[in-house]
Amino acid sequence: MIVIADNLNALNPVVSRAMDKLDPRPIQELALQCEKAGADYIDINPGYLPKKREDRMLFLVEAVQEVSNIGIILDSPNPGVLAKGLKACRGKPIINALTLEELKIREILPLAVEYQSPLVLLLLDDRSRPPNTLEEKIVLAVELREKAVGAGIPEDRLIFDPLMPHFSWPDASAHLQADLDFIRLACSGALFNEPAKTVIGLSNFYSGHEGEEVYKKERTCLTLLAGSGLGHVLLNLFRSELMGELVRINQFVGK
Repeated sequence: MIVIADNLNALNPVVSRAMDKLDPRPIQELALQCEKAGADYIDINPGYLPKKREDRMLFLVEAVQEVSNIGIILDSPNPGVLAKGLKACRGKPIINALTLEELKIREILPLAVEYQSPLVLLLLDDRSRPPNTLEEKIVLAVELREKAVGAGIPEDRLIFDPLMPHFSWPDASAHLQADLDFIRLACSGALFNEPAKTVIGLSNFYSGHEGEEVYKKERTCLTLLAGSGLGHVLLNLFRSELMGELVRINQFVGK
């Protein structure tokens, strides 16, 4: 699996303080730590930004690029914030993410076309609601794919995110099973003309919670996702036992 660091986000107090002070050093140290820990990409998520602070995405991208050539994922629901990051990137970052919401179709999709960037298709409908079943995920995936390809984005630049449930959801197990089934179908080529790329935010599984029991479930989820053929995983690289599990998985499959 391709490893994406989920450590550079505004919920991290180190990142939040650095953004407030426009101090690049903590951001650069974090990026180098992620690279050393085995990240292929770093997900840059500045959180909610009002108009006057949209330049914080630019600040984060420039800080990371000064010290590292690691792949970058620009993570924001705000097209204006994404545009700031895209202008600063030296290479072609991945844009995270397109849903069926009208604003995103109208403004994020053209950005991906203009910058020829890979694009995450997050399976949320036009009201930002998650699908409940495998069938609903497939319908959303097909519609998002048609819009992206119709706009001029090649299929090999699309990455499908079936949406990780939070472990506290009463129907989390059913949602997770639908995710596993979707990933298996997409990666096998059964859904589209050829095997599709997939990603999932493992960190969403335990967001806001800590503890060994949660971490055990997280590691179990990682193993199940790997078994389904997941291509990219977004996770906390500083969770040593989780990373150990990922290393063992990649060694087992020869990556």
